Amino acid sequence: MSPIAIEVQGLSHAFGSVSVLDELDLQVETGTVVALLGPNGAGKTTLVRILATLLTADTGTVRVAGHDVSRHADRVRRSISLTGQYAAVDEKLTGQENLVMIGRLLGMTRGEARARATVLLERFALTETAQRRVSTLSGGTRRRLDLAVSLIGRAPIVFLDEPTTGLDTRSRQWLWEEIRALAADGTTVLLTTQYLDEADHLADRVIVLDQGRIVASGSPAEMKAAVGGGVIEVRTADDELLREISTDGSAAALRDALDSIAGDTLTDVRIGIRMPTLDDVFLSVTSTERKAS
Repeated sequence: MSPIAIEVQGLSHAFGSVSVLDELDLQVETGTVVALLGPNGAGKTTLVRILATLLTADTGTVRVAGHDVSRHADRVRRSISLTGQYAAVDEKLTGQENLVMIGRLLGMTRGEARARATVLLERFALTETAQRRVSTLSGGTRRRLDLAVSLIGRAPIVFLDEPTTGLDTRSRQWLWEEIRALAADGTTVLLTTQYLDEADHLADRVIVLDQGRIVASGSPAEMKAAVGGGVIEVRTADDELLREISTDGSAAALRDALDSIAGDTLTDVRIGIRMPTLDDVFLSVTSTERKAS
């Protein structure tokens, strides 16, 4: 496979008179995890749907796994897997039956499909629930099954649209481990997420969209470093955050910040310094005005 799994040039898309993507350019390297961040309506899901051949771009060129999505959509579909925001499994079937069915639709023999299903049921800790109807499973278990179904064909490129929405902390961390394992095996993962800590933990590269344009891109460390120096926090004795002051890390900036705090009528407070987070990056590069999603 090419060292570039996804290549987008001059991509634009609008719904009626509302521009959703505006002259987008991006590349995703093979075997990496890339996180798409952005406020609601920024164009994240629209971009994923175009990459997955579910929408047609108005302008621009898009290549996935080396194939043009407009001219060779069938080849693209054979190279990708898509997991949407909501579980898309048949509730009347068992977990195992869902996996075997998809395997058969992908051209596997019944034996191959059952063998692959067994591997994925074990990998996603679904063996104990494999014979239960999906309608009886919890939301987190369905989500794990949904991801297992999307991997049955061993697609080299996986799109995950907000994969951990609605999951509890334990299930989220478990899914993070699985995403890391996919990348370690050479799979390219492009995910959208509302959770900035998720992007920080998982992504080799973060892309921030705002109003249809890329406003920031880089590794989590690079993006946090670009924001500047430490952030001074003023907290109460009960750890309630009262005030935050961003600085460039210089001694003069720290002195100015401390002087401004000294002028406040604050008592019994604690002052600390923390390094920037992706939350700080997000707030610094996205606009305050939001489009309708």
